[in-house]
Amino acid sequence: MTRKPEPTKARNRRNHTAPARTPRPRRNARASGAGEAVTPYHHGALRDALLEAAERVLERDGLAGLTLRAVAREAGVSHAAPAHHFGDLTGLVSELAAIGFRRFNAAMKAAGEGATTPTDKGPARARAYVAYAQANPGMYGLMFRTERLDYTRPSLHDAATASFAGLAGAISAERNEPIAEERLSLEQAAAIARAWSLVHGYTMLLLEGRLGDILRRAPAGTTAETLLDAMLKTTIGRPHP
Repeated sequence: MTRKPEPTKARNRRNHTAPARTPRPRRNARASGAGEAVTPYHHGALRDALLEAAERVLERDGLAGLTLRAVAREAGVSHAAPAHHFGDLTGLVSELAAIGFRRFNAAMKAAGEGATTPTDKGPARARAYVAYAQANPGMYGLMFRTERLDYTRPSLHDAATASFAGLAGAISAERNEPIAEERLSLEQAAAIARAWSLVHGYTMLLLEGRLGDILRRAPAGTTAETLLDAMLKTTIGRPHP
């Protein structure tokens, strides 16, 4: 018996091969969200990814633009992920500031250790201080926004304490006397405050573009760096950070 040919449409349906399905993005089990697909991270890596994203947002958009949602968006994860890891915005910025202090401390230490003579250590640290702020203006500003930070968090407390210890140690070496960080004499406190005020104040003027008029009036070839060096040389007692 001769088999009747199948209709063209039926034959096409039977021979049709369904297109391969595109795999759906994996969901991060540590970032909760109402069915939101997020970028996959290995276990423990999401926290670091969020801090890296927060730093990018901070340097690009400033502290005003640093929100939990902005960080989640930057990292490509659920909007609930930052709160899950840091609790709230204060927790996030405090952990970010701790990172800033640790890098800052490392830069200052390396500058001091790289000085060729003991008298060069102070100016080297001062230049490193300013260079760090210029390279990371958003982070530097955050580190000193005390009202936005939670110093009860161990990471930030330890990093900030280490920063003060580095400054106190430099003043101790300059004055050739031991300094107990919790028990300062008035003269020691004044020396530390003077050194910090000098470099921090200069740094803020530089970052805010307030030194342009002075540099314009200074001798030809004067730069922000040579101006800082001249300040350090002419300061009474050479109080270096």
